[in-house]
Amino acid sequence: MTSKGDYGQKVAEFLLQIKAIELSPERPFELSNGLKSPVTCDNRKIPSYPKVRTFIRQQFVKSILEHYGKPDAIAGVATGGIAHGALVAEEMGLPFVYVRSAPKSKGPANLVEGVFQPGASVVVVEDLVSTGKSSLQAVAALRQKGAVVKGMVAIFTYGLPIAEKEFKKAACELQTLSNYNVILEQAKKSEYISQGQIEQLELWKRDPEEWSRNFKIELN
Repeated sequence: MTSKGDYGQKVAEFLLQIKAIELSPERPFELSNGLKSPVTCDNRKIPSYPKVRTFIRQQFVKSILEHYGKPDAIAGVATGGIAHGALVAEEMGLPFVYVRSAPKSKGPANLVEGVFQPGASVVVVEDLVSTGKSSLQAVAALRQKGAVVKGMVAIFTYGLPIAEKEFKKAACELQTLSNYNVILEQAKKSEYISQGQIEQLELWKRDPEEWSRNFKIELN
């Protein structure tokens, strides 16, 4: 999993500016699994900012061509990857499909919406990779439909060890425009957070569950 070049810092700067990424070690966010996190990421805000979404689209196209060559189709992962995937497909003049998180309750129980030929090469576009579970479910659904998944591109990854392990296990390459370490560097550079806060954010990345447990203990 990589994010290379100056664009990684620029992406990090944009994400912090539009508050797609928020850092709050003192007042952490509650995740759906009940754990506390000092960072939250909502890249669904990006399409609302033309300058940012254009930059993201351009970097996605460059990354795809550099690492995978031109595929036969682009696939977006619901919901955050759909808008970006469609923009990338338009820019590259390619067919676009998207992968649902779950089949529709009525009508055809499709996970993959759209059309591609069996054996078609596909690059998957995702907005965020945390544990990698939902992202790799999309990859599995595409493969089941006969796609040859060349790899995935994402805007941001936390770089958690579990995600790296799961992507390796699924034999799916992941390229990201920015990552957790770059975000921390940019936040420190812009004085968005203090050194003490940086240390807490680094501790969280090493073991999110332990950090959450310790935070709860401190509150008590």
